[in-house]
Amino acid sequence: MSRNKIYMITGATDGIGLETARGIAKTQADLIIVGRNSEKVARVKNLLISESKNEKIEFFKADLSSQSDIHNLANDIKKNYDKIDVLVNNAGGTFSKRIESVDGNEMTFALNHLNYFLLTNLLLDLIKNSENGRIVNVASEAHRFASMNFNDIQSSASYSGFKTYSKSKEANILFTYALAEKLKDFNITVNALHPGVVNTSAVNKISGVYSVTKPFLRFFGITPEQGAQTSIYLALSEDVKNATGKYFIKSKPVQSSKSTYDKKRQDKLWNISCEMTSLQLCFNNFNLSA
Repeated sequence: MSRNKIYMITGATDGIGLETARGIAKTQADLIIVGRNSEKVARVKNLLISESKNEKIEFFKADLSSQSDIHNLANDIKKNYDKIDVLVNNAGGTFSKRIESVDGNEMTFALNHLNYFLLTNLLLDLIKNSENGRIVNVASEAHRFASMNFNDIQSSASYSGFKTYSKSKEANILFTYALAEKLKDFNITVNALHPGVVNTSAVNKISGVYSVTKPFLRFFGITPEQGAQTSIYLALSEDVKNATGKYFIKSKPVQSSKSTYDKKRQDKLWNISCEMTSLQLCFNNFNLSA
């Protein structure tokens, strides 16, 4: 599967992203890793090369909460590569207090959803150049607790760290299903996944009423290596070569929440995301033909 394939992973310097990068690097594939700290991502590149003996690893720096950084990243990738076979959208975060991105958007939504949406759209030409392109979106079972209010997409009226995170993960799945439908006539699959309840550095950021879950997560949470297995499976396995528009847990397709299958909600989120990213290539006028 990995021979002559080019894989790209965002948020690859820590946790699940790093372990996903490790799993793919071992296959000796061409690998692009993305992180926001240039020193850290360079260090991870060297670590992966040392561990895997795979010299075909490159890194790019980008703050994926910044839309200008996402545009610059996409432009840099296009200058250096003529295709992307597998894009793993993994970068994300949780925030106990409401803060805004450099673009003035609520940070959780900006990083966890608009990042996936904008970067994927900007790289679609390269993914289309793959014989069998794959887009893998890391979501979460937290989406089942979401109740997205499209009239308060920025969580200005009411903010809860966990609820806002849950809404961003619902957005990941709505986006996955909408994109899979739009790409159904192309050799590109789009799937989402829940990595499991993983004990990562994000656990330390939990505060407020949900801070009582910290001991549980630290004791019962799986390791980042275990949490990366479904991402690796969706990126590499021939078993899912033709699977698209699905949600996976433990490398098995499962039903996501009922609301995520609502096409009106999918379209509503798509249109709002187009507006929030000022994206002119939102399928209504984006020519995907060969």
